[in-house]
Amino acid sequence: MKNDKLFSSYDGVPNTYDEMYKNNTEIRTQYDIINTYLKSVTTEILDKKEELSKQLFMSQGVTFTVYSDNEGIEKIFPFDIVPRIITASEWDKIDKGIKQRLKALNLFIKDIYHDQFIIKDGIIPAGLIFDCPNFLREMMGVNVPHDIYVHIAGVDLIRNNDGEFYVLEDNLRTPSGVSYMLENREISKRIYPGILPRNNIRSVANYPDLLYKKLKELSDQNEPNIVLLTPGIYNSAYYEHTTLARLMGIELVEGRDLLVKDHHVYMKTTNGLQRVDVIYRRVDDEFLDPLEFNASSTLGVAGIMAVYRKGNVAIVNAPGTGVADDKAIYVYVPDMIKYYLNEEPLLKNIETYQLANPEEYKHVKNNIKTMVIKKTDGSGGYGMLMGHEADDEEIKDYFNTVDKNPAGFIAQPILRLSTAPCSIDGQLTPRCVDLRPFALNGVDGVDITPGGLTRVALKKGSLVVNSSQGGGSKDTWVIE
Repeated sequence: MKNDKLFSSYDGVPNTYDEMYKNNTEIRTQYDIINTYLKSVTTEILDKKEELSKQLFMSQGVTFTVYSDNEGIEKIFPFDIVPRIITASEWDKIDKGIKQRLKALNLFIKDIYHDQFIIKDGIIPAGLIFDCPNFLREMMGVNVPHDIYVHIAGVDLIRNNDGEFYVLEDNLRTPSGVSYMLENREISKRIYPGILPRNNIRSVANYPDLLYKKLKELSDQNEPNIVLLTPGIYNSAYYEHTTLARLMGIELVEGRDLLVKDHHVYMKTTNGLQRVDVIYRRVDDEFLDPLEFNASSTLGVAGIMAVYRKGNVAIVNAPGTGVADDKAIYVYVPDMIKYYLNEEPLLKNIETYQLANPEEYKHVKNNIKTMVIKKTDGSGGYGMLMGHEADDEEIKDYFNTVDKNPAGFIAQPILRLSTAPCSIDGQLTPRCVDLRPFALNGVDGVDITPGGLTRVALKKGSLVVNSSQGGGSKDTWVIE
């Protein structure tokens, strides 16, 4: 018996863009590939494929950490076997839009730490920059290699019910998730043998090689010593750190493995000290150098910022890039694109309200049931208020917190995230998704891996896709 049950009760969400179906009935052309395959196999075969994917994730140790979970901090990353499929024309617009956005953001960061023209010309309020917790005065006047501040970015996109992609946020500090993108593709190759090459699905496999090339370009050494600096095994993305270091063939180090001597950074080895030329750091600015930031930090390297300012080591991403991915600064990215590039934004922002503005605060409070409030420096889906899910007491308590520092919060309308089909309990059912493409910026420009990480809100009716909040992921296929 073929898999009729899988499609028996697919019911699209009203007023929501469905990635697979038009009008809840007509299959979008790009999904013919997977639709035909799923209808040709039995339920038992699909169950086996799901079980195989779980076993593969388990054996590979594909995990993430939830610090607040009482059952244990290490979890296997949930994976849905039905891929999300994006057309070549859709991807072309995403690709161009992210390249435009990163170009403007990089120019903005350079400007903020040097001439500050964008402040002097009244495009962005000075207070917004100087009060931003991610603005580093220690980076003022520092020249970085090739003027590149953002080498690696993960730009979160959502598709609204109008079918258009919007930028939800820019992740420019230590963006994570690329290892899950790579692992998802490897799983797809195993459970759908032959389907990807037969249908010209664009590859994501060259990401580690491309990242290594971009890192190597930052040094004037022929064979630079490149390391990946991790906070250690208890970090939520430690699996990713180990994976990327292994795939690039570079050393994975912790702060205790490095030291500063004679204005250079060295790695301790069994053969003595070895000079380090490039550091791909997954340690936040605050913990990078205890001599200049958090004095109690044991994750970074004492004196590393002095070496960086001398130009004797490259750090990726550059310290201070977080000023550009603060959610209060996000509001001004379209203005940056017009100011620095004299272009109209190719990807739109989501309408955003700054709660430090009394009129916008009032509007948000009066319409709280249709709003989500976020901390400007928050991440991972933590610290948000989803207005439609909160009761009056929760809303009151949250606004009491907001009132202590309104500038630390923004609000956005609760959007109708697009849905994609997921195989849940033997049936195809729609779940909300977002998309995080990964971009690499180097001497020869920006390269974006075709696909990225599609995150899924596996809980029915949920809009929160973060793995730490019960989300999962699926492979993302871009048709050539």
